[in-house]
Amino acid sequence: MTDMLSRPGARDGETPTSEITAQTKPLPVAAVISAGACLLTGLLTCAAVAVIGWLGATFGGASGAVRAGAAAWLVAHKAAVTIGNSTIGTGRISVAPLGLTLFFAWCLYRGGKSATRTSGADRTKELIGLALGFAAVYGLGGLVVALLTEQGSLKVSPLSGFLGAFSLALVAGLAGIIVESGAGHDLADATPAGLRDAVPAAMAAVLTIVGLAAVLYGVLLAIHFSRVTGMLELLNAGAIGSVVLFAICLMLMPNMVLYVVAFLAGPGFQLGTGTSIAPTGVNVGSLPALPLLAAVPADGSTPTYLLALTALVPLLAGVVAGLVVVRRGLAEPDSDALGWDAFALRGGMAAVIAGVVLFALLAMSGGSAGPGRMSVVGVPGALPAAGVLTAGMAIGAAVTAAVRAARRSPDPDPPA
Repeated sequence: MTDMLSRPGARDGETPTSEITAQTKPLPVAAVISAGACLLTGLLTCAAVAVIGWLGATFGGASGAVRAGAAAWLVAHKAAVTIGNSTIGTGRISVAPLGLTLFFAWCLYRGGKSATRTSGADRTKELIGLALGFAAVYGLGGLVVALLTEQGSLKVSPLSGFLGAFSLALVAGLAGIIVESGAGHDLADATPAGLRDAVPAAMAAVLTIVGLAAVLYGVLLAIHFSRVTGMLELLNAGAIGSVVLFAICLMLMPNMVLYVVAFLAGPGFQLGTGTSIAPTGVNVGSLPALPLLAAVPADGSTPTYLLALTALVPLLAGVVAGLVVVRRGLAEPDSDALGWDAFALRGGMAAVIAGVVLFALLAMSGGSAGPGRMSVVGVPGALPAAGVLTAGMAIGAAVTAAVRAARRSPDPDPPA
């Protein structure tokens, strides 16, 4: 991985041409420019939505709106924000709006690619230094934002601001750096064939579960569309307020889809202290007038078809993973030497990887959404939920891969 870009004049120890030298920048400069651009893009996006909301409100000032946008930026990086005082009580907000988090991750991914192109880094040490510098600059930006945002009843830990921004920039930025530099191909070539086939199969299983959960959530919203219209009439947000409300719903949509995933897994999720939304029953009481929550079933027992989906969805995701494993395995030159048990093992590996990814997503989707009852929101049983999904996917993937591999047509005997 010491030389991964097809740049003329940079191979075999040759000196790069003057044209390429003029196009590249030192690693620290490239890291600062790219990370700074990502930081400004995210902050301006959050500030714009907050200012639009302030224009439609009849209280507060523009500086408070900008500070609220900065607080939303911090929460999207899983940096907890505390609001309130000793008189009215304090509440902690740590539920990251994952739609906003995904947008920031995409910006950082593009920033990592841009930093790689700008710096011309193509050696292992250069790539590692670029990734760490990129994440450090972005993390320092998060620390500064936390210091500037904290005022009066709004408090933010600068350390959490730094760690949240640094972690997201390191993961997303490093992905962009690896892809742009070509290191991803070298890593794939160095990875054992079984694991190399299991990773795409695991991603296919994760997308299958998330996609089915999104479809179910959309169906439930359509069934309870009267609740959505009732909530909108109750809020009476107006034109500008409706734009802000739509932005908030868009940012929280991935969280709701992941809560449906937890519901399909069995343990379910919570929308407040003492509440429970699971296939075995719903006990939630009154909810905030947010249109996204209109899909939550009423208190009592859940429909029978939802109970059936808890078993079918993981198995279906496992079947998809098994088919991907077999398709990729049969394309290998030495596929004839692989028995059905090898394909079944790869299917099981894919299910375990998918379970780890789902656990990380479920754990990130929850937190605290304010004082009192809303102090617990999300999936408290993220580990059991991921375990149930992993077991179902493992059965579906292993059986599908084994059966499909055992039924493959044998090659004709070679001529004497």
